[in-house]
Amino acid sequence: MRRAALILTAAAALAGPVRAEAPPRPPAETQPPNAPDQKPAFPGQTRAPQPGEATRVAVATVARGLRGPWSMAFLPDGRLLATEKEGRLRLISPDGRTAPVEGAPKVDARGQGGLLGLALSPAFASDRLIFMSFSEPRPGGNGTSVARARLAEEGGRARLDGLQVIFRQMPTYDGDKHYGSRLVFSGDGTLFVTVGERSDARVRGQAQDLASGLGKVFRIRTDGSAPDDNPFAGRRDALPTIWSYGHRNVQAAALDGQGRLWTVEHGPRGGDELNRPQAGRNYGWPEVTYGIEYSGARVGRGITRREGTEQPVYYWDPVIGPSGMARYDGRLFPAWRDALLVGGLVSEGLVVLRLDGDRVATEERIPLDARIRDVTVGPDGAVYVATDSRTDGRILRLSPGR
Repeated sequence: MRRAALILTAAAALAGPVRAEAPPRPPAETQPPNAPDQKPAFPGQTRAPQPGEATRVAVATVARGLRGPWSMAFLPDGRLLATEKEGRLRLISPDGRTAPVEGAPKVDARGQGGLLGLALSPAFASDRLIFMSFSEPRPGGNGTSVARARLAEEGGRARLDGLQVIFRQMPTYDGDKHYGSRLVFSGDGTLFVTVGERSDARVRGQAQDLASGLGKVFRIRTDGSAPDDNPFAGRRDALPTIWSYGHRNVQAAALDGQGRLWTVEHGPRGGDELNRPQAGRNYGWPEVTYGIEYSGARVGRGITRREGTEQPVYYWDPVIGPSGMARYDGRLFPAWRDALLVGGLVSEGLVVLRLDGDRVATEERIPLDARIRDVTVGPDGAVYVATDSRTDGRILRLSPGR
């Protein structure tokens, strides 16, 4: 026994000193939760640690003076196309010059409404089609609608030709909140459309109603029709365009490297959620949530889980106020490869989520001292964000700092 112990001791000495694992870094969120009695369903569902090394970022202003920029998309020639909440569409050149695009749809810009989501056709280089979501004025109220049009340019002027509304969220409702409004093309050419449940207590329960278009993620063809393989196609009691339901107000959406949809939705006080919406699944709102009412009261029965509903991959309490999201696929930030970049309105910066499989491994906050409305990755590998201001909205370029 003594000889064996000596051999083990010698082997350990030859192997060198044992390195202790570094303790996990604290989470980015340091404020107390609004609902301290609510507990996550699994480890890492909230307040993931920060990465081992903070990312240094240099910030430059590309354009300013925009009036409520809401969504951005890069054209093949390097220019940015951007929506402005009050109902305008802008072209932004690399040197920051802005030019109007005529012919945008009429919008109801009260409250949270306006000209909102934007997506280019996957075949934009040949068909020049763009898709926009907006709060459409209607008899008796308004609702989230999707239009498509062809971007035409002639003599230094740009316009939309052949504008056509292809999809309308129903029912119409006389309110000014929770339009959702992100548009994401999937790899098969169908279009995901995210909407809200219109906020008010008397209608928000329709997020659980498959016959209602409130509080849903839709999947449509480019003409607005429902694909035959949608989860509720062929059912008389459900809208065939629904992909998933039980959502509150989804203002962030992107595909991951496998082509799967991820979304981030606003909670009330607490309960912002990162989800990977799957066909036919119920994401709980307003019956299940990690948030509380703005008044401090519980939402419904105050439960955070229920059979038949999906748990969020991740949640925030307090909220970040999520708006805009992109998967990082550039080369300038190698540590961010395949990370989800989420705009923070309340947190006033960029939220970087690095994943391990389908779980959040780390959360990093990049402070920008401005409400961030949208996020996109440029062809140069830089990250571009739009700041939320109705008088001096800016497009910022984020690149590696020293």
